Amino acid sequence: MMLTKKFSALSAGVVLAGSALMMAAPAAHAQQAVVPAQSEIAFVSKQMGVPVEGKFKKFDAQVSFDPAKLATSKVAFTIDTGSATLGVKETDAELPKAVWFNVPKFPQATFQSSAIKSVGGGKYEVAGKLSIKGASQDVVVPVTLTQSGATTTAVGSFPIKRLTFKIGENEWADTSMVADDVQVKFKLALTGVPKI
Repeated sequence: MMLTKKFSALSAGVVLAGSALMMAAPAAHAQQAVVPAQSEIAFVSKQMGVPVEGKFKKFDAQVSFDPAKLATSKVAFTIDTGSATLGVKETDAELPKAVWFNVPKFPQATFQSSAIKSVGGGKYEVAGKLSIKGASQDVVVPVTLTQSGATTTAVGSFPIKRLTFKIGENEWADTSMVADDVQVKFKLALTGVPKI
């Protein structure tokens, strides 16, 4: 039961993390790249009231961000839904199944930005479309950027509803077992971003 709950939370988290990751990296304008070893996309869901955290191990981003040219900046993310993990082998084996992420049919979750807005102090709002398991939703992701040397770090978190993306179907749609709310958290290290 706990394993099932964990994989349910993981799936919700994965969706959330996916959207966070995709939105977290503000668009980059040059050949900007994500540094995987310094980046992370995580998600937190509650199973029977207990927070459970998971993460996506594989993701990629195409970033074109210039703080002086936000109108033409963009970001696109691709997350391998089969890389979702809650850290428990039995639970992780359930996540790719049809009721959760249905990886054979929907191997990737995506995010495509439509607008990036500065709200001051290195903070941005990235609006775009998050697509998971064949369902899409417009989202706005708050992102905070900091720079150290050649590395720009984008961090943030935002909520999603797992049932909007059909993560945890049939008996798992019962939110008393696995909450509908999932918090996606991300930290993305980027290279090639102009000075902010």
